[in-house]
Amino acid sequence: MKHYRPYTKSRRHMSTVSFRKKLTTAMPHKALTKGRKRHVGRNSAGRITVRHKGGGHKRLFRDIDFSYNKKGVPGKIETIEYDPNRSGFIGILVYRDGERRYALLPESLHAGDVIESGESVPPTPGNRMPLSHIPIGAFVYNVEIKPGEGGKLGRAAGIHIEVVARDQGYVDLKMPSSEIRRVLEVCWATIGKVSNEEHHLVTIGKAGRSRWMGIRPTVRGTAMNPVDHPHGGGEGRQGRGLRRAKSAWGKPTGKGQKTRTPKKYSNYLIVSRRKVGKRK
Repeated sequence: MKHYRPYTKSRRHMSTVSFRKKLTTAMPHKALTKGRKRHVGRNSAGRITVRHKGGGHKRLFRDIDFSYNKKGVPGKIETIEYDPNRSGFIGILVYRDGERRYALLPESLHAGDVIESGESVPPTPGNRMPLSHIPIGAFVYNVEIKPGEGGKLGRAAGIHIEVVARDQGYVDLKMPSSEIRRVLEVCWATIGKVSNEEHHLVTIGKAGRSRWMGIRPTVRGTAMNPVDHPHGGGEGRQGRGLRRAKSAWGKPTGKGQKTRTPKKYSNYLIVSRRKVGKRK
């Protein structure tokens, strides 16, 4: 981690990841990049459906291969790069046939290492294989939910998913949230854990840096009027006046409250619910 001298109040606790020690290049591969309009929390009708998003620095989209569908063709890591659209590091894989693709890299790999995708490859960090071939207790990331759809689970920096059991065509995975869920054993996953594990130690330090990241301010419910939020109103500074915290739409929120939809389509795949609250 890189810490700064406190020559201003906002710099006092600010910290960043030491990219210079980990990255090999600052410029992306032009053939694998393109412009993309960010939706900044708006749906197809232009209405805000996710609050506190907007603005931020312009980003260049990197076309990342989450499926690793070049089976049996070794790929050599050519570069390790920063991606503004995600927290983990990415890198260019140069396959033996000359094709280049971006991939989400695991921890402990460096430029020049070789990774491979296939059913008979060894279970070493970076290699990708079906869950049915991965040993129990191994750490994986970039896990598919549906076969052939590409990795969806475990893609944030420093994240790993543990393979805990295998039974009747399914594999039980322990998620970072402590939830245990079942996934078809024909789905593919990558061995290891996502790179840039120091990401969670970053201290933003000042409000302006949040705006650079495209994060708009969040207003407390107690600072609003009753018409705008259930916690609003009162003369002066008041408590929320409710036993349990609520969102602006009256739904339960806060510490220790279950917010999962009771009739969610994937409930039958959940073996053990996540532990909520401060202690997981």
